Amino acid sequence: MTDVADCLLTKRALPDYNTRARLRNNNPRTGRDPSSAAEVPEAVRALTHLKVEALRAEWRARYGPPVPPLRSGEHLRRLLAWRMQADVLGGLDAETRRALLKNTSLPKAPGRQTRERLVRVWQGKTYEVEVLDQGFRLDGRAFGSLSEVARKITGVRWNGPRFFGLRPEQRA
Repeated sequence: MTDVADCLLTKRALPDYNTRARLRNNNPRTGRDPSSAAEVPEAVRALTHLKVEALRAEWRARYGPPVPPLRSGEHLRRLLAWRMQADVLGGLDAETRRALLKNTSLPKAPGRQTRERLVRVWQGKTYEVEVLDQGFRLDGRAFGSLSEVARKITGVRWNGPRFFGLRPEQRA
């Protein structure tokens, strides 16, 4: 579990869970933290168009350093919005925190069946990959992941599941 998720589940601070009271009314962007449930949607909406650096500045203004080490503006925006809502409306209840901490492993995605064959035509040649209990086999050689197989076939790095058509293409 990541430090950020662990902090959210246990209400441990990033860095100090009670900084909200200390920083109230010192927020340069919005003027103040939302203090009632009615003000939360407006405060969260104000985050919508902020770029990553502005979101980091917003975090520092509200909660002080350190800012979670996220590079994605969308993830930081969601974390900041959740934190603002949790401050006003309350975070996860004790039962939910216990349940999340009890099951720290993520459920596995539905996988491929053993002995299933994945077929891919690449530059006029057909490749058949056999799914094993612990990896994949191509031409008698075992591989730990589909990405390794895709790299062997193409000579460059690929997302293996995408290469074999198991994931949809990403939009640009």
